[in-house]
Amino acid sequence: MQNVVEVEPGRPAADGRPSVGPTYRSAFARDGFPPPVPGLDSCYDIFRMAVEKYPDNKMLGHREIADGKAGAYVWKTYREVFDIASKIGNSIRSCGLAKGSRCGIYGVNCPEWIITMEACNAHGIYCVPLYDTLGAGAVEFILCHAEVEIAFAEEKKIELLLKTLPKSNEFLKTIVSFGKVTQEQKEEASKYGLSIYSWDEFLSLAADQEFDLPDKEKTDICTIMYTSGTTGDPKGVLISNASIICLIAGVDRLLNCVNEELAESDVYMSYLPLAHIFDRVVEELFIFHGASIGFWRGDVKLLVEDIGVLKPTILCAVPRVLDRIFSGLQAKISSGGFIKSTLFNLAYKFKQFRMMRGAKHDEAAAICDKVVFSKVKEGLGGNVRVILSGAAPLATHVEEYLRVVTCAHVIQGYGLTETCAGSFVSLPNQMSMIGTVGPPVPNIDVCLESVPEMDYDALASTARGEICIKGETLFAGYYKREDLTKEVLVDGWFHTGDIGEWQPDGSMKIIDRKKNIFKLSQGEYVAVENLENIYGLVSAIDSIWIYGNSFESFLVAVVNPNKEALESWAAANGISGDFESLCQNPKAKEYILGELSRVGKEKKLKGFEFIKDVHLEPVPFDMDRDLITPTYKKKRPQLLKYYQGVIDNMYKSAK
Repeated sequence: MQNVVEVEPGRPAADGRPSVGPTYRSAFARDGFPPPVPGLDSCYDIFRMAVEKYPDNKMLGHREIADGKAGAYVWKTYREVFDIASKIGNSIRSCGLAKGSRCGIYGVNCPEWIITMEACNAHGIYCVPLYDTLGAGAVEFILCHAEVEIAFAEEKKIELLLKTLPKSNEFLKTIVSFGKVTQEQKEEASKYGLSIYSWDEFLSLAADQEFDLPDKEKTDICTIMYTSGTTGDPKGVLISNASIICLIAGVDRLLNCVNEELAESDVYMSYLPLAHIFDRVVEELFIFHGASIGFWRGDVKLLVEDIGVLKPTILCAVPRVLDRIFSGLQAKISSGGFIKSTLFNLAYKFKQFRMMRGAKHDEAAAICDKVVFSKVKEGLGGNVRVILSGAAPLATHVEEYLRVVTCAHVIQGYGLTETCAGSFVSLPNQMSMIGTVGPPVPNIDVCLESVPEMDYDALASTARGEICIKGETLFAGYYKREDLTKEVLVDGWFHTGDIGEWQPDGSMKIIDRKKNIFKLSQGEYVAVENLENIYGLVSAIDSIWIYGNSFESFLVAVVNPNKEALESWAAANGISGDFESLCQNPKAKEYILGELSRVGKEKKLKGFEFIKDVHLEPVPFDMDRDLITPTYKKKRPQLLKYYQGVIDNMYKSAK
């Protein structure tokens, strides 16, 4: 295989353990993984060294609001951020915290978030992000489970923090607002003997007290990052300094090898939650290079406007955001009139043809870029050179389309909180990698383990199996859950639970999920995630949740139809009504079922894998109803609970 090198042969099944395919690593690590940077032993060193090297570079920026209007970005330099973080660190220590204590951070990304994180890093205090998208129940759970002693929060989250009292009060003694604090909040906190401060009050809390910084080791934990999980309580993933430092070294080696190295002139738009590992490590990488991080205003409707003002060079995104950009572009083109849309489509076909033949994106069709696609680039601020998608699979047609029209590298990555995010990433200008997550990052070893009950064989000519990862980026375990740690960490290998398939070019394709398997009444196993990926190819639907169980002989599904597609089908077939009424129309249901069957036949699915009935749901699966995780993974038990009545009716009416 290209792009990877074999470092260990596979082995057959033995002693009740399944067979394992060969171990591979990135060809960029052919002669070994990147060496450690001298003096870089902790996350604090990343920041400290950047301050020494780039003191006057712009570090953190936000848009000032005057008279209700957002102005230009206002920046703090590396030195200015260092001075504020030092004061916050001393104030935290003056509250009685020391190395190994826990500090919670709750709220959307903002400069204060990073400043607090750096203060924790300096003093060896574990940073514990509280999910901005989790309800009060989960916030309370994390505060108690992690034994958080001090919590920082954006102004509008203070109320939610106070609602966790008195339970969280066993450990929580101090709350700090990123903004102001009301008199009512002070009174509420004092009932429980809690100290509460505004940001400005806390800055001067330590007065002239200076606390020595403790020694920090690579093996020290720097953050406990709770993963939302699709079932049960959140799990606290222990991430060490070594994991983040090793990840940065690997990504840096990769970027250098493909001539896309980061520079101090790079600008990043911070909007994906810092409570997730994906954004956290990207921002650490930017700080390592003395680059600039601009923050959004916290409103997804204003994100494109913020991007236009900030003009980032690197844009990280989740598929939801890229799907929106794709749909917006499609709508704009189709409403632009015959000549404009014809010109766009001709330019698209020509550039796509050239890129498929191996031309680099910036050399494939320079005239098309200048005349047609430059407008798309301007819509993203005009400077974006890399768009990185992560957290969930990006639809193949969206990835290909954006690779052609954005005048930027569009690459897809894969990783978990447990692997410190980026474990695989596709390579620029490699159109063959569309639909894959690319080869491994040059800091890990990877193998596939066979899953016999799902017919996945890691030693077959087309190797398929559970993706297993080994390396320094791995987490140190689940906090207070040794039992769960032992389940997934075996002999140093982390078992991801994702089923992968090696491609001839050394890239990995995620094809299934190990646990999402159930048996129908006739004894047939159904790998539901794989089916959802196949049926997801239907352009008339946005999302699909497939259900079956061992008491039923066939599958049913709840579908979020694509609004534009359903409305244009209705118009073409003389059917009137708004989107909600169309979703209740039996003919619309027939149409969607027909489209699903068409794709099922095309992909040669087995009879029992066909969907026999659907419910059309106009409201997308969302976090408000607890149907998906913050990274848009489906919560299957919750979906079943929510749609139980719908499922029961589908089975009754189909019999």
